[in-house]
Amino acid sequence: MKHGSPCSRRRAEQRLPPHSCALFEKGPHGDQIASGLLPDHGGRMATARSPCNPQSTVDLGAQYITRTPHYAKKHQSFYDELLAHGILKPLTSPIEGMVMKEGDCNFVAPQGLSSIVKHYLEESGAEVSFRHRVTQINLRNGKWEVSKETGSPERFDIVVLTMPVPQILQLRGDIANLISECQRQQLESVRYSSRYALGLFYEAGTKIDVPWAGQYITSNPCTRFISIDNKKRNIESSEVGPSLVVHTTVPFAVSYLEHSTEDVRELIYQQLESVLPGLPQPVVTKCQKWRYSQVPRIPCYELKACCLSVSNNIRGVRTALCHWEYKMFLWVLLSFFY
Repeated sequence: MKHGSPCSRRRAEQRLPPHSCALFEKGPHGDQIASGLLPDHGGRMATARSPCNPQSTVDLGAQYITRTPHYAKKHQSFYDELLAHGILKPLTSPIEGMVMKEGDCNFVAPQGLSSIVKHYLEESGAEVSFRHRVTQINLRNGKWEVSKETGSPERFDIVVLTMPVPQILQLRGDIANLISECQRQQLESVRYSSRYALGLFYEAGTKIDVPWAGQYITSNPCTRFISIDNKKRNIESSEVGPSLVVHTTVPFAVSYLEHSTEDVRELIYQQLESVLPGLPQPVVTKCQKWRYSQVPRIPCYELKACCLSVSNNIRGVRTALCHWEYKMFLWVLLSFFY
């Protein structure tokens, strides 16, 4: 269960009874471990670190935060705090091909977007456990019992799930019975786009001579977006080599979704070289498959709502399915009120 720290913060702000928070991260993945890449928090806000120099980082998922006028007001306190701590800074580096809407403002995280997640986790005091895949959630004596692939089950008052909808529907146990057949059909109709991301780390002193920090590509069947990541975040240093990330097009990812990571890595790199001829040789690469990247559209009106009620009368349990404002995750909140 990811990104539960803002929930803990809200509980504290509302002066609710003392609580503890645990967070289970499915990552790091096997290829991260094999390549020596260091694990990090964040899910789709993950920041990969080079094993050669942990100061060399690259954002493999989300690239920047766009604040619309609506959320500038609604989430002002969050932005004020993150800006005050230097966790967010305005995006000032040039991104070619970016489409801007009136009133929007873009931000980057100098230490990587995972630093946003880390900030809230530190505030929450959550105990973070990597490489834990949740398999079942059951109701046991007034508590939610969470079972994982390894280790003993643990019990909680509140459970927040932030994985994509298909992974929520795969969970076994009592949680499966809380979703009606009609609601299940609606949830199963949600479709996700897929992408690959390739991160490249270079030796200190390496030059990547382009006039931009990021570029949207429209003329390549594989490459959709490229970012010189340290340049985008304005943290260029002579002591730390540059890092680069490339995101693929959705059609490319769909075509190669079940291929080996090594094969896909090579294909992406070949296409990248055709877009940026003469690119220096990286010292380390990291290929990330985003099977569930974004939700291009919500298929029915009910799922567009902020909160879809699942059950209001199961042994004192209040349950709700909440769709995240950025249309990437479905949140499931299971809590008890005595």
